[in-house]
Amino acid sequence: MTTVRQRAVNLGPHDLDVTPLAGGAFAVRSPHPLLPYARTMTDRLVHWAAVRPETVYLAERAGDEWRTITYGAALDATRHVAQALLDRGCTPARGVAILSENGIDHALLALAAQFTGIPYVPVSPPYSLMSSDFVKLRHVLSLFEPGLIYARDAARYARAFAGDVIPAGIPVVLSDGALAGRASEPFARLLETPVTPAIDAANATVTNDTIAKILFTSGSTGLPKGVINTQRMLCANQQMNLQAFPFFAEEMMMLDWSPWNHTAGSNQVFNMVLYNGGTLYIDDGKPTPVEFAKSLRNLRDVSPTVYFNVPRGYEELANVLDEDAALRGTFFERLKMMWYAGAALSGPVFEHMRRLAVQECGEEIMMTSGLGSTETAPSATFANWYSHVSGNIGVPLPGVEIKLVPAGAKLEIRLRGPSITPGYLHRDDLTRDAFDEDGYYKMGDGIKPLDPNDFSAGFLFDGRIGEDFKLSTGTWVSVGPLRIALLAQLQPIVRDLVICGGDQQYLAILMIPDIPSARSHAGLSAETPNAAVLAHSAVRAFVLERLEAFAVAHPGSSTHVTRAIFLDRPPSIDAGEITDKGSLNNAIIRDQRRDFVEHLYTSLDHPAVIAIG
Repeated sequence: MTTVRQRAVNLGPHDLDVTPLAGGAFAVRSPHPLLPYARTMTDRLVHWAAVRPETVYLAERAGDEWRTITYGAALDATRHVAQALLDRGCTPARGVAILSENGIDHALLALAAQFTGIPYVPVSPPYSLMSSDFVKLRHVLSLFEPGLIYARDAARYARAFAGDVIPAGIPVVLSDGALAGRASEPFARLLETPVTPAIDAANATVTNDTIAKILFTSGSTGLPKGVINTQRMLCANQQMNLQAFPFFAEEMMMLDWSPWNHTAGSNQVFNMVLYNGGTLYIDDGKPTPVEFAKSLRNLRDVSPTVYFNVPRGYEELANVLDEDAALRGTFFERLKMMWYAGAALSGPVFEHMRRLAVQECGEEIMMTSGLGSTETAPSATFANWYSHVSGNIGVPLPGVEIKLVPAGAKLEIRLRGPSITPGYLHRDDLTRDAFDEDGYYKMGDGIKPLDPNDFSAGFLFDGRIGEDFKLSTGTWVSVGPLRIALLAQLQPIVRDLVICGGDQQYLAILMIPDIPSARSHAGLSAETPNAAVLAHSAVRAFVLERLEAFAVAHPGSSTHVTRAIFLDRPPSIDAGEITDKGSLNNAIIRDQRRDFVEHLYTSLDHPAVIAIG
């Protein structure tokens, strides 16, 4: 595969300056300076509205067609909505809370807030739609104290407005429908607001240090913390990306589903398109068995130049592209880069996508990844070259300084630069704890170089430092890489898992099952109860055989799983077992499911436990 012609793309350099520090630490940075960046993200909207006013900026599904808005129309609408926000009393201290998923109205409201220096919060939709007690929604609104709240669909979000979760007196704006017993106004009315000189006066006060948005991300307690995102962070990060991938400025067409309440969707994808004057088609699908068909339908309409997805999405897509020649042609026609994040991409899927590209167009297409977080806006590192190592997170972007600090057997990555958050909303304690004595943000992740003698070859993610633990023997367990390897071994019957064993003699796992896959494997009907599916001999034998094979390949005590058990109910967002990103909060699950952990370590003859020799 390495001798196949590579699709030509304009890429930046990735050489490094590496300085050894005391105690085995290293300082690593790009020798190439970060070039000047925009004052605000909406300055880029103003720029593109002048340079290419008729270019489609955003598109969203409207039945069988696409609703689109150009750069020129988007700027005009942004100014009207910005005036409406000022008229309704929104200020830097009383911002905008957006409850709904991605959409053009959502985007215009976010841009209008930024245009006038009003912060906004894109709230995770599950806080309103999936929660039974609205604890997280209450928490977000109490910290942020919005001056206006928006939801796209009144009927869909009615339950969140029905009680006392959203204080009375806060103006409510809806794109569709009305609420019973609660005053609201349609989003269309905001678009009709006459613009006054107050808009440009407010815009003139916005600086690099103005707060653009607050992104809430779950912590170890399960309650979200508000990460402050300034205009400097957002603009600097996009300039970093552009210097790593200069082809972004040549042509950018994206179809993307990643939610705008997460940094990948809100800061990376949305801002990347805006910064470079591209076009973003909003994908109403998701990489789930039920929703992925929508994404495939949209991909038949759009030939992206850059495509982002999580590993599960690429796995689903690769299987479809094997069989669908027409979709394969559309997908690869203009594609210059495939980018994955959220988790490690398995080697077989990585090679599958590369093979499909060569099969379709006779060229290899770059498949890459990086490392970042909500606090880093988000890109800190990226592999901006043709790397044939799945999981290569690349090197620090121009303007990002990283410090690698020994942490046990790992190297902890810490970061400093203009794209790093100044801290957390109303949480000075968390802010102090997040930075070291030199002002580096402590990300909490471990990384390791592919080549210890050449850091410019890139790094691999080496797990979360805080997730690792010791067995009672004193042996360290590297949880992140072990979880990835075990999931690859146990799919498709195991959807996710939690590793146990801190201060214990052996490792054990709590398994979250994929019930449809387990039912199919056992040849059971759809009416078979879940408990009967998980207790079926074929399902248990599958887990046993896979774990026994894993033990042969990984015989050490830090990788040998001795006991396993299926959880009887899915993780709960209300209980804090699922973060707002949809990932598992391992510590809370182990605490909330103490009875299952007890079965693994004290009730060894429990019938639900699968014991491995």
